[in-house]
Amino acid sequence: MRSARSAEGCGVTRKPDESDATLQFRISDLDIPDAEKESPETGSAGPKNRREARLARKAHRVVLSLLLARAAALAPKYPRPGRTGWRRWMPSWRQWLGGALTSIGVSALLLGIAYAATDIPSDLNTYATQQDNVYFWADGTPMARTGWVQRQAMPLNEIPEDVRWSVLAAENASFYSDSGISLKGLSRALFRTIGQGDTQGGSTITQQYVKNVYLNQNQTIGRKFTEAMISLKLDNRMSKDDILEGYLNTSWFGRGCYGIQRAAQAYYGKDVSRLDAGEGAFLASLLKGAGLYDPTLSSANHARAVARWSWTLDRMVKIGKLTKAERAKFTKFPEPLKRNPLYDTGEQTDYLLEVASQYAKKAGGISDKDFDLGGYQVYTTFDRARERKLADSVAKARKKALKGDRNAAKTAHYGAASVTADGRILAVYGGPDHRTQGYNESNSTTVPAGSAFLPFVYAAGLEHGVQRRRDDERTRVTGQTLYDGDDDVPVMTPEGPYWDRSGKKVAASNDGDRSYGRISLRRALELSVNTPFMQLGMDTGLANVRATAEAAGLLPGSIGAQVPALSTGTSTPSAIRMAGGYTTFIAGGKRTEPYSVRKITRNGIGIVLHTPAPTRSISAETAEEVTSALADSFRAAHPVAAASAVGKVTGKAGTTPDDTASWYVGTHDFVSTAVVVYRIDLTKSLEPLPLKGLAGTADDSVPYGIWSGAMGPLG
Repeated sequence: MRSARSAEGCGVTRKPDESDATLQFRISDLDIPDAEKESPETGSAGPKNRREARLARKAHRVVLSLLLARAAALAPKYPRPGRTGWRRWMPSWRQWLGGALTSIGVSALLLGIAYAATDIPSDLNTYATQQDNVYFWADGTPMARTGWVQRQAMPLNEIPEDVRWSVLAAENASFYSDSGISLKGLSRALFRTIGQGDTQGGSTITQQYVKNVYLNQNQTIGRKFTEAMISLKLDNRMSKDDILEGYLNTSWFGRGCYGIQRAAQAYYGKDVSRLDAGEGAFLASLLKGAGLYDPTLSSANHARAVARWSWTLDRMVKIGKLTKAERAKFTKFPEPLKRNPLYDTGEQTDYLLEVASQYAKKAGGISDKDFDLGGYQVYTTFDRARERKLADSVAKARKKALKGDRNAAKTAHYGAASVTADGRILAVYGGPDHRTQGYNESNSTTVPAGSAFLPFVYAAGLEHGVQRRRDDERTRVTGQTLYDGDDDVPVMTPEGPYWDRSGKKVAASNDGDRSYGRISLRRALELSVNTPFMQLGMDTGLANVRATAEAAGLLPGSIGAQVPALSTGTSTPSAIRMAGGYTTFIAGGKRTEPYSVRKITRNGIGIVLHTPAPTRSISAETAEEVTSALADSFRAAHPVAAASAVGKVTGKAGTTPDDTASWYVGTHDFVSTAVVVYRIDLTKSLEPLPLKGLAGTADDSVPYGIWSGAMGPLG
C-alpha cells in the first residue's frame, strides 16, 4: 500500500493491481507556479520565485519518471507470461499485424514522396541522341559510315512486328501490360546487391530504356531506385509504342552498334525492315550481352547464340506471337556476316563520302550542324563495280610509273570520274588515300584541259555561226567548213591581226609544230589540230565559246581568260566537270548537273531532295555532229579498240603546249569518263610540272589506258 500512497501524494489515482489502467495525469493538478513569473514588488525574480522554479523542475522530473515507468509497463514482456517454450519469445499476432501495417504505410508514404520528388530529366545522355550517317552504294548495299557512334534511329512502324516481338519475348513479354517496373526484378536486384555485392537483371524494357537515355550504367541501389521512379513516371506519360521505339533505337547490340537498324546492317548487311523473325530472334539474343552471343567471336558464343535463338522463337510461340507452323520454318540458325560491312577504307571511299556529303547538304538544305548530329541515310549514285575498276586501273598505272622515273612518279597525280548522261556520278578517283592526301583529284580545278576543250569550241561554232568582218552577218559553219591548219597562223579579228599586250601578233601553234594546210573542222577535231579552233573561237566570239562551255556544265570560275588561247584549252575544269560536259553531246544537247546522291532519309523519313533536271544547252543537231566527230576521233586514234567495242564509243585526247597535263575524255553508250594525269610537287608549290614522259605517248597514253580499263572491254 506504500506505493499507492506515494502515488496519491503526487495527485495520481491508481489501483495497485491494475497494471493495464490508463495513466491519468494533469500537470495543472500539481499547482506548480510559473518559474519565470516576476516579483510584483521588484519586477524581477526574487527568492520566492527561485523556490518556485526549483519546485517546478522537481515536478517535471517526477512526471518524466512516471511516463517512462508507464511506457515500460505497457511494453510487451519477454519471456511472455502464460506461454511456454519458444512461444514465450515470439510477438503476438496483433503485434505482427501492427508492425506489418505500419511498415506498409511508412513504405507507401516514402514511395509517394520519392515518386513526387523524382523528375524525368529534360536532357538525354549524349550517346542516346548522337547518331552516325550511313552511306549506301547505288544498289542499296551499305558503303560506309561517318560519326563517333554507330546508331540509326528508325520509326517503330519500319521495324517488322515479328522482329519487335522477338525482342519482347526475350526481354519483357508483359511489356504492354506492366506498369513499367518489375517488383520481382527489383527485389532480386536488391537482394543480390546487398547480399553478394553485385546486381542481377530483371528490369523491364521501360527500365532499360530509362537507363540507356537518362542514367548511367552504374550498378548501385541508388541508381536502380531512381531508374524505377523514372520508369513509373515515364510509363504514365509516354505510350508503350514510343517507349519500345526508343528502346530499340538506343540499345547496344555489339560490333560498335547502337539501335536495331545499325545492328541489322552490321550483322546481316540490310535494313531492319527486311529482317524476318529468325534474324530478329538472333539480334534479340545480343541484348543479353553481345560479347557472349556474337557467334563469330568463338565456338562457345556460337553455341550460346543458337540456344538463345531457339529459346526466343519457342517463347514467341508460347506467348502467341508465332504459330507452331511459322516456328517450324526456322530450323537453321541465320548465320550473321563475319564482319561489319559498314566500314571506312580510308582510301577511295573517303573521296566518295566527301563528294556525297557536300552534295547531300546542298541539295537537301541541311546545315553542317544538323548533318554532324547524324541520323541520315545517304543513298549515293556510286556504282561499286565501276568504282573498283577505276581504282584498279589507276593503281596499275601508278605501279607502272614507279618502274620508270621514280622521282617523277612520286609527284604524279591522277584524277578521274565517270558520269552518266542523266547526271549520275558513278565513280571517282580522288587520290591514293584521303588520309594522306586530303584534297580530291577528281574534283580539283588544277591543270588546263588543253585540246580536250576543243569539242566545246566546235559546238559553239556550230551553234552560233561565225562573223569574220564587223559589218557582215553571221554565217553558218558545218563540219566540212575549211580552216587554215598550218602552224603559227596569225589569229585574226574582224579588224585585223590580234595583238597581245606586249605588242606581238598572236599566232596559233599545233602539237609538234606540224602544219596541215586547209582542213575541215571535223577533220581538225579528229586529228586534234589547234590552229583552226583558235581562229574558229575568234570568229564565233570568245563570249559565245565561254557561254557554250558553261552551258555544258563547266564552272564559270574554271573558264580561262577571254583571249584567243581560251579556245585551245586554258580552262581548268575538274575531271567530274569534264566528264559531265561530254555527256551533253551524247544526251542530245541536254545537260544535267552531275549529282552523287539520289535519296536522303533521316531516321527512315524522307528528306526533300532537289534532284537536277535536264536543261537544253545546245541543239540536238549540234550535239549529234559533235558526237559523230568524236566517234571519228576515237576510231582514228584507236582503230583496234573501235573495231571490237560494243556500243557507241567516242573519245578525245587532251594535251597542253607546255606538257603539264594529259587528258582523255570519252563516252561509251550513256557513260562519260574523264581522266587527267599531271605532276605537282606539293612540298614546294602548286605549280604544275612537266610530265617528263609520265603520261606515255600519243599512241599509247596513260590517261587512255586508265580510261579504257575503267570503261570496259574496249581493247
